[in-house]
Amino acid sequence: MKEVFRIAIDGPSGAGKSTIAKLVAKKLGIDYIDTGAMYRAVGYKMKREDVPFEECDELQAMLDATDIDFVSGDIILDGQIVNTLIRTSEVSQMASKCSALPMVREKLVEIQRNMGSRKSVIMDGRDIGTNVLKDAEYKFFLTASAEERAERRHKELIEKGEEITFEEVLRDIQARDHNDMTRALNPLRKADDALEVDSTGMDIDQVTEAILKEIK
Repeated sequence: MKEVFRIAIDGPSGAGKSTIAKLVAKKLGIDYIDTGAMYRAVGYKMKREDVPFEECDELQAMLDATDIDFVSGDIILDGQIVNTLIRTSEVSQMASKCSALPMVREKLVEIQRNMGSRKSVIMDGRDIGTNVLKDAEYKFFLTASAEERAERRHKELIEKGEEITFEEVLRDIQARDHNDMTRALNPLRKADDALEVDSTGMDIDQVTEAILKEIK
């Protein structure tokens, strides 16, 4: 195994990408790069510094002075650990707004690639293997049937006390799949050199082992 290697996990919503990526990172002793948390960090900083949520010189200047890293599970924004600061519903909304800005996406992809060039990392998302880390040594496309993904998500939401039907969750999953696969910029698709892992009927440990087996 190379000293520095990159693992890319792509796949549709609810396939368990983050859960699996974190477990694989732990087993291999490498950093898990939570790309969603990076958008949260930028949204948090934009709010804190009162930068407008639009493409402008002010935003560019802020991004030029922004550094994000992951060390042992901590997300570090400009030298400060911001794990809990970025996990509020308000920051969640800010992350959604700033992720639509090409300027922000460009900056974060640059940081992600930089991290992947200097240390071993695992990243999950919709376009990691096809765009962010095109030359990753290991690429996986993690999927499962829409029904199984909806079942997992429905169970999570019910446990959190939300009142929602399985049918509603399934419709939401199907809509997200359609949006992710048909968007103009870097749509969700399996990279030509990615290994597809269908986790339908598999538990978390089985999926983790299947991926580790390919890496080792």
